[in-house]
Amino acid sequence: MNRIATGNSYSTVLNDMMRAQVRQQDANAQVSSGKVASDLKGYAKNAETLLATRSIQTKVDSYLAQGKTLSSKLESQDLALTQTTDAAAGARQAIAEALATGRGDSLMSELSSWFSSASDGLNAKFGGRYLFAGGQVDTAPVTADSMADLTASPTVAAVFQNDNLAPTSQLDESTTLQSGFLADQLGTGLFDAFRQVQAFVDANGDFTGQLTPAQETFLQGMLGGFETARASLTDSTARNGLIQNRVDTTMDTQDARKSMLEGMIGGVTDVDMAEAISRLEQARTTVQATAQVFNALTQSSLLTLLSR
Repeated sequence: MNRIATGNSYSTVLNDMMRAQVRQQDANAQVSSGKVASDLKGYAKNAETLLATRSIQTKVDSYLAQGKTLSSKLESQDLALTQTTDAAAGARQAIAEALATGRGDSLMSELSSWFSSASDGLNAKFGGRYLFAGGQVDTAPVTADSMADLTASPTVAAVFQNDNLAPTSQLDESTTLQSGFLADQLGTGLFDAFRQVQAFVDANGDFTGQLTPAQETFLQGMLGGFETARASLTDSTARNGLIQNRVDTTMDTQDARKSMLEGMIGGVTDVDMAEAISRLEQARTTVQATAQVFNALTQSSLLTLLSR
């Protein structure tokens, strides 16, 4: 003889309803967030792969951030190098024009202006730090404010305060390159030419009025010195441009790596939205169905029948 009881039925229906509610909650969370889970436990066997991929992604993001900063720094270096190169070219042109006219009335004034421009270029800053000072980024690499300071110093080298630590940058896991220049390497040739002119003036007087044969001979000899300095600075500017191209290429590669890694991580963490919505609807339907069954059991219980 079978016992008449509804306890087992209640228990079964309640368990089904609770499981359906959990599935509904999980599916709803996935639809809302677009992610499979909110923590590593939810990714089970893929957790180790996810951790490794995110570790690589962190490095790539770091290289991209460094690359952006380096690109801005190289642009500032390009401006400073161009300014210094223009100063060498301008000084040579001023001498050439003086020789062409045979007069040197404003020559020293022009040369002094070009020297100041070159000095400012070599003392250029980026982010509050001197670009060409090597490791001594808080110390101005050029101490000479005028051409007279060049002859007042025992040597040209004495006016440069940078050290020998040329800046280097790491572009990725395997690539490190010299990304900066030193003021003395850039400016020694140019400053030596300016110093020779100032020393000549100190010894023989300023270039005023008609140039003398001795002045013309001296200035003719200085054209080569300024041209050599200009050519050397042009080469440095070109090297800076090559570094910029290298950085841009590496940045493109890192961007591609970042996109690939995002795709890999998305393949693990991103939910299939269509599937998640389908599971959510199924869970809702199951909850509603079990609720109706529970209600029907309530109405058909033995106590209810006896009470009638």
